Amino acid sequence: MERTFVIVKPEAVKRGLIGEILRRLEQKGLRITNLKMTTISEDLARVHYGHHADKPFFPELMKAITAGPVVMAIIEGPDCIRHVRNLVGATNPLEAVPGTIRGDFALVNPYNMVHAADSPEAAELEIKRFFGEQ
Repeated sequence: MERTFVIVKPEAVKRGLIGEILRRLEQKGLRITNLKMTTISEDLARVHYGHHADKPFFPELMKAITAGPVVMAIIEGPDCIRHVRNLVGATNPLEAVPGTIRGDFALVNPYNMVHAADSPEAAELEIKRFFGEQ
């Protein structure tokens, strides 16, 4: 059984979209196995998004992810990484098709509502980073 990691970002929490986003994952047939609400520190955000540190959008990305509470989830299911990425939609909300989370709710980057791990390796690293050993 594959698992992945998802963050419902501060803008989605602020807009009251936690339930809708998690509902879409469960409605697909995926299982939420761990869930927590927290605020990501700037130090932890720098580690998580460190691969973007040299990009011009990095300061705004840091501001967005640390702006308020987030909901983090571990999701399980067959091919769940691909399923979650399909449900989330393209990173750029202008390219995300209607019916996806970003296509339905996001307007601009980096305020694109959700982070979702993009590979099994990233999922395991992010789960360990935010939930510890599982």
